[in-house]
Amino acid sequence: MVGDQARRDAEDAELKENNKESVRIQSEMASEKKSKLDLYADLIVGKRGFPAFLKYELINSICLNVSGALGLLLRRWLYPKLLKSCGRNVCFGRNVILRHPNKIELGDDVIIDDNVLIDAKGRTNKGIKIGDGVFVGRNSILSCKNGDIELGDRVNIGFNSEVFSGSSVKIGDNTLVAAYCYFIGGDHDVDCAETTVTEQGSSSYGITVKNGCWFGAAVKVLDGVTIGAHSVVGASAVVTKSIPEYAVSVGIPAKVIKYRKKA
Repeated sequence: MVGDQARRDAEDAELKENNKESVRIQSEMASEKKSKLDLYADLIVGKRGFPAFLKYELINSICLNVSGALGLLLRRWLYPKLLKSCGRNVCFGRNVILRHPNKIELGDDVIIDDNVLIDAKGRTNKGIKIGDGVFVGRNSILSCKNGDIELGDRVNIGFNSEVFSGSSVKIGDNTLVAAYCYFIGGDHDVDCAETTVTEQGSSSYGITVKNGCWFGAAVKVLDGVTIGAHSVVGASAVVTKSIPEYAVSVGIPAKVIKYRKKA
């Protein structure tokens, strides 16, 4: 028992240290020890070295903001050259921003709408994996801080939504996410009142969404919860605890009001 507790304490300490990404990024921005090129590579490109920098800059300058059919064709041709992998028939809208693209995987028939940010930033993470037939709506953000994001097949992310991961966020197949939803896969430490929140770092236990769920507009899903398969979360709900499968949940905090399928 003592050994198990010591192991858990060590894991918690490591988790907190590994998730001080905001503090680390701010300190690196102010540091004079790292060149501006290396800083840009670490924060944006994902690889150091002039060839990686040049490739990233050229592709973005050629097609990032090109409108119309020409822009779609250029991005379909050039963006996959930045990615870890890219399937067939993938469509990138205008002003799609890819950060650490070498850790981004896209399946077949994926649509990334205008003004989407896909940021796989991290030192030791695997990055972002998007399955077949996924739609990511306009102005949405998939953002990692040394975490991983996985969208299953045929996931639909509505406009102006965000998926943030400090460890792991998984959204299962055939899940529908309406506009303005936020999956918050991390939290700030506030244990010490005498220390600023940014200096205390953060923690992340991850979010798991099983297959076939539906999230109404403006739902917020907090860190550390699991959403059971085929469940529905009503508009503007705030999910603070795990939800069983086939449940319909509403409110702040979200509470189960009925089940879609009888036991």
